[in-house]
Amino acid sequence: MLEGHQVLGFGFFVIGLWHFFNHIKLHALCSKSYTPTLWFPTTISRYLELQFIMVSCTIFIALELFISPNRHQPFDPDGTIPSNHLHNFEHSSMAMSFLVYAIFALILDRKGSKAQHELTHLLAAIAFAQQLLLIHLHSRDHMGLEGQYHYFLQLLIFVCLITTLTGIGFPNSFLVSFVRSFSVMFQGVWLMIMGFLLWTPGFQPKGCVTHLREYMVTCSDDEATHRAISLVNIQFSWLLIIFTIFSMSFYLILLRRYGKKVEYVSLRKEEPYREENDSNVDVESQKESTQERI
Repeated sequence: MLEGHQVLGFGFFVIGLWHFFNHIKLHALCSKSYTPTLWFPTTISRYLELQFIMVSCTIFIALELFISPNRHQPFDPDGTIPSNHLHNFEHSSMAMSFLVYAIFALILDRKGSKAQHELTHLLAAIAFAQQLLLIHLHSRDHMGLEGQYHYFLQLLIFVCLITTLTGIGFPNSFLVSFVRSFSVMFQGVWLMIMGFLLWTPGFQPKGCVTHLREYMVTCSDDEATHRAISLVNIQFSWLLIIFTIFSMSFYLILLRRYGKKVEYVSLRKEEPYREENDSNVDVESQKESTQERI
């Protein structure tokens, strides 16, 4: 069954990978005049990335509020929010923040606002801050296995938040864009892993079980809990190593592909000047030989 974490995680991963590719490509093509944006147009549609964010957030909100609940709506008969659906509203609020970011980023671009760069980064930072706040102050006290997954998730969101805010003051920093794309992509994969290993029955560590009705994961005893937490630490460590290898390899591959084009173009531009210099040298030598004959 498709789970909300998986949908949101897939969206983060796609956007992070798209940014990762474009930032490296842009830096390889014009490292001296590198000026990145927070989102990138495509050949298909200028706003395809923002539209993808809107669609992903809308699907996630629908999953949380209307598809996942048993009655396909999150309210009690008296119109109040039941305790077992508070997390649905918290999760959907995170998606709403990114939906607001995408909508206003599109509007700011169409209006051609002079403060587009700063305001777009601010909108994204607000979305990450909202996400971090709601996960940290979650209605459910994430303990044990859940708590460890959410602890690492908060670290990744914090990195996304800091690099987004830093991008306002350092708009030409490739390292800031590189780390932000890396953390967004990492966050997406981590969310998908959480969706599978926490909320998909049968994927939990030995001694732990998921209770979908109560939306919680419990372990049989302290030993099983400590083992499960240690496995989460190992997962995060291995995933960090894998992502580091991938990001460095991806950077070197794109640098090799697009960096050569810049060198080739620059050489072509220098050729006319070399020809002019050679012709000037020939003219001077001819003048000198003529004077000697005279």
